[in-house]
Amino acid sequence: MTALPLGEFGQSSPVVLHFGPILRKLDDREFFEFCQLNRDLRIERTAEGDLLVMPPTGGETGHRNFVLYVLFAAWAEKDGSGIAFDSSTGFVLPNGALRSPDLAWLTRDRWNGLSKAERDGFIPLCPDFVVELRSRSDSILRLRAKMQEYTGNGARLGWLIDPDDRKVYVYDASGETCLDDPQALDAGLVLPGFVLRFDPFLES
Repeated sequence: MTALPLGEFGQSSPVVLHFGPILRKLDDREFFEFCQLNRDLRIERTAEGDLLVMPPTGGETGHRNFVLYVLFAAWAEKDGSGIAFDSSTGFVLPNGALRSPDLAWLTRDRWNGLSKAERDGFIPLCPDFVVELRSRSDSILRLRAKMQEYTGNGARLGWLIDPDDRKVYVYDASGETCLDDPQALDAGLVLPGFVLRFDPFLES
């Protein structure tokens, strides 16, 4: 048995499986069924057809993911203009990649435009808003490339939160902006009224 590559503090980095043309022959429904047969694994697929098997997070990252989702869900329920999703949701992007952001949001109009079959499987859309939360073993270069993929496929706003370096990378139509130790993150016109206070979030 081959050991998984370990990151800092014993956490595992994603395992990459190269399938190439073999995997690309599967349509989205067939790939969904493949993932259901392996539902104990969190699987992503790159635009090139490689599989990324994502390891469980550590306790601190898992807690921060939970706090982020609770805070966002409260805003989303009050606002009502869209639908929020947790990290278990798969999105098939226009370039063919399957991604599962730590947090995602779609406008209600786009969600309502999907059939029941599309809602039940991987969502064939790029989210309007995505968040990725970096853990200590995550490659920042890999995550930055992933965020650029989201905006390149239609995301209107993305946040890559790096708690340990106290940085936030913001992605929108203007490109990438790095914020050093921001006081708060304001989602602006994309999500009017949603503001994430940085220190309280990290200290929760």
